[in-house]
Formats: sequence, structure tokens, C-alpha cells
Amino acid sequence: MPGGTATTSLTVRNDSDIVEAYRLEVVGDCAAWTTVEPERVSLYPGTSETVTIRLAPPRSPAVRAGDVPLAVRVLPTEQPEAVRVPETTVQVGEYRELRAESAPRRRRGWLRGRYRIAVRNEGNAPVQVGFTPGQPGEDLRFAFTPGTLKLEPGESAEVGLLVRAGGPVWFGSPVTWPFTVEVAETRDGGEGEDSATARPEPDVRAPLEVEFVQIPIFPTWLLAVLAALLALLLAWFMLVRPAVRSTAKEAAAEAARNPAPAADTAGQAPVTGDGEQPGGTGTGAGPGAGKGSRPAPGGGGTGGTGTGGGGLQSSATIDLQTGGGQSKTGTYTVPAGKVFGITDLVVANFQGDEGVVTINFGDRKITTIALETFRNQDYHWVTPISITESQTVTVQVTCAKPGTPATGRQAQECHEVLNVSGVLSDLR
Repeated sequence: MPGGTATTSLTVRNDSDIVEAYRLEVVGDCAAWTTVEPERVSLYPGTSETVTIRLAPPRSPAVRAGDVPLAVRVLPTEQPEAVRVPETTVQVGEYRELRAESAPRRRRGWLRGRYRIAVRNEGNAPVQVGFTPGQPGEDLRFAFTPGTLKLEPGESAEVGLLVRAGGPVWFGSPVTWPFTVEVAETRDGGEGEDSATARPEPDVRAPLEVEFVQIPIFPTWLLAVLAALLALLLAWFMLVRPAVRSTAKEAAAEAARNPAPAADTAGQAPVTGDGEQPGGTGTGAGPGAGKGSRPAPGGGGTGGTGTGGGGLQSSATIDLQTGGGQSKTGTYTVPAGKVFGITDLVVANFQGDEGVVTINFGDRKITTIALETFRNQDYHWVTPISITESQTVTVQVTCAKPGTPATGRQAQECHEVLNVSGVLSDLR
């Protein structure tokens, strides 16, 4: 049997007429695990000696079960041409052994899990292997692909295993399903064997312990998040939404109590209860002053030049393009017989140019700004700044470096746009 030892003997006789030494050497398939003791004998003519042949086959698939020839070469030292090779047969016993592994041993999934069962035939005879699953309660279903394997000694193979649960776990914690897979040899009676002579069912098995962890469709943390969202939604309907609706109702009631005044037939802006126009455009005796408006306090001459009764909203735009390192001036002149009450000013530096812009209303300097500090700049006055006929709104731009507009390419010239707006009225 592999893993054990056995002995036999060999007798060597010297039938020559000289003293002879013989060297003994095992040849054939048994040579790797067979020894001769002693390996050399010396005999006088007509004498003999018996040597021991020791056989120790390892327990390995490399040593196949069955009949194996054994031969010993007996080589004379003085007369090598008289070599002899006696032969016999060694019957190696059969043993069966299986090794199996599951990869992975634990699998997680919502409804099913896939495994690989690796099987190796560690015995010294061919085997046919089958697979038997087992699970307490029979809550799982199993499918092997393929269902059986035939393995030669030392051969390995893999089988696919699909495990499927009876139904999903919707909520809660994961459920662990332990199960076993018994890998066992299966052999029927061979051809020509009846039930009386058939070999008994072998007892070679490799049991595996495996687990399938079924995770819930909706984990616990998701339920907590949904509960928090539901609580926030309820709080909205119970607290925030009534407050919003109440505020809207109060605003509607206030609008009903204080309706907005309509514009008069002269095209003037509506006047508030104390005689002032909304936005501050109706103060003073300057342009845009409506009926019943109160005169503005002294403002350094910014309003109060004599104007006629009504006026119209008006605006003017100055567009300047200036080369790098140069200065350029743009103007807007108030028409004859008119006075322009300026309330709003917007300067656009949309390219991001570098330099200086100076703005004058008539002979008054309004502001000087570094271009690199803004893209768009606006000014608004409650009391209009009035300039009369033939006076100008002047914009002077000194271009130090053209900027880069939205196109991404640097401009060749600085480009600024000024817009002034207010009320254009007739002089008295």
C-alpha cells in the first residue's frame, strides 16, 4: 500500500570459477521508491547470498494503483557480459482521497450567490465525484454546473454552484444561511458485474461548510433616512407652510387697504402722500418735479434750475473705443431749450480693460475710476443732478492696456460704455 513498506528477497549465486563481486541496481517504474540491501556482494565460486529488496511507495497520486514491474540488474564486476536482470511484479494497492475548497466560503447577495467548488483527486485511482448540498430547513435551492466530475489521479477541476434563497428580505438586518456541500466519490458496478460482485459504495468524502448572507433590499440606515425625511415633510406642512400662507394673506390685505395711485394725465409719476415721487425723482424744482411736490433742500445746485412743468424719462449712451496708451473723450450734449435731471449712471467695462475713466456733468467732475477695479459700475441719486441746454455729459478714457473679453482673445482697443438716464424737461 502507498505510504507503507513491503520486502522481498533475491538470491545471487556465483557459478563462475573466480571470485566475483556483484553490484545490484533496481530498474523500472519501482526504482524511485525501492532499495536493495546490501547493494554489493562478493562471492567465492559456487557460493550464494540473499539480499533484501525493500519497497516503500509514497502516498501520492504519482504512484498509480495496479501491477508495476520490478527488475533488479545484477552486474558482475569481472565479467560484466554475464549481467542478469531478474523480474517480478509488484501490486500497488488502491487508496482514494479527495480535497475540496469553496471560493469564496461566504457570499453576500440580495437573492442569490455564486460559488466555485475546486476539487482535486489526491488518490491513486480514477474517481467520479458527485455533490450533495445540505441546509437546515431547506430554505435554499442549489444548482451545480456540471453535476458530476471524473478525475484522474492528481487531476483538479472546478464546479460552479448557484445558491438561491426562497424570497427577498425587504427590511431589517442581513440573514445568514449556513449550508454544507458534501463532495463524495460515486461509483456504480462495472460492466459485467452483478449486484453480488459489485464493489461497495466507497467512503471517500470532502465535506465543505459554506454560508450565504442575504442582505435586505432596504437596509436599516435607509429606513432611518426615510423616517427623517418624512418627519421634515410633516414639519413643513404643520409649521412652515401655514406661516407662508399667513404672510401672503397679510400682504394681500395690506395691498387692498393701500391701493397704488394712478399716474396723472400729464405723464407724471404718481405722487406719495407727502408730495414726493417714488424713488426720489420728484423732489426740488428740478426736472421731473410733479404737481404738489415739495421743494428740495439746498443740494449744492444739483437741482433747482428753473424748469417747466412736466418732463419725460430719457437716457443717453456714450460708446468709446480707445487704443492702448491713448486717451479719448466722448460727450452727450443736452438739447436746446431742455434741462436734463440725471438720476442714474451706469459704466460698463466688459472687457476688463486697464486705465482710468473720468466722468463730468457740465463743469462738475462726478468721479474718476480705475478701470481694472470694476466690470460694471452704477450710481443713483435721490435728488437729480441737473445740466441745462448746451451743457455736456463728458467721458474721458485713458487706456493703459486692453482687457480680455469673454471670447478669450485679448482685445486690440479699450472699450467702455456709459449710460445716463433721468428726466428731460423744458426750460421755463
